[in-house]
Amino acid sequence: MPNTSTSPKQISPNISRRGLMLVLSSPSGAGKSTIARNLLSDDPDISLSVSVTTRARRGSEIDGKDYHFISQREFEIMRDNDGLLEWAEVHGNFYGTPFEPVQEAMKEGRDMLFDIDWQGALQMFEVARADIVSIFILPPSMKELRNRLERRAEDAADVIDKRLANSKLEMQHWNEYQYPLINDDLNECFANVKAILRAERLNRDRRVIGMTDFVEALLK
Repeated sequence: MPNTSTSPKQISPNISRRGLMLVLSSPSGAGKSTIARNLLSDDPDISLSVSVTTRARRGSEIDGKDYHFISQREFEIMRDNDGLLEWAEVHGNFYGTPFEPVQEAMKEGRDMLFDIDWQGALQMFEVARADIVSIFILPPSMKELRNRLERRAEDAADVIDKRLANSKLEMQHWNEYQYPLINDDLNECFANVKAILRAERLNRDRRVIGMTDFVEALLK
């Protein structure tokens, strides 16, 4: 399995830390992709892990930025040759995280953001639990979830019905994440995500090398 050990990253002039992997999951329409985009715009110290998918590209999406859109055969080759950190089938399409870019980023101690579903998240938990900060975004109600999917106007009615049906299964996995958040107000939910990220960057285990060196210098 992938080695996710990291080089220290500076959090202050004196204290270094390991990078982290921020995992965001939610049912379709609950807001994780919007929160992910806002976080990437707001925080220069985190970068997006761009997944591969066999799903057709939506009109608003850019290949290589939102996803790498590939054929099912290309996906199978990557999967069968250990080229994916995690993968899952969602709504009849395949999604996965390419291993090599993540490995390079973590070696450099950079924070990575993963906008993935619960199936992929559970695979990542098995590989790199210590380096992961996991957040599950819930909608305030099923009615509001449907409204958001319909306002998005990117899926046919039968696809929306399928996403809503699948969301009931997805939401049952909320308690496998460290931080469950309800996205009733986008600004408040986003503020909570930023607070979690800031606190986790100050976590003792991520700063143990830098703090050990700092305290040893103090004691001298």
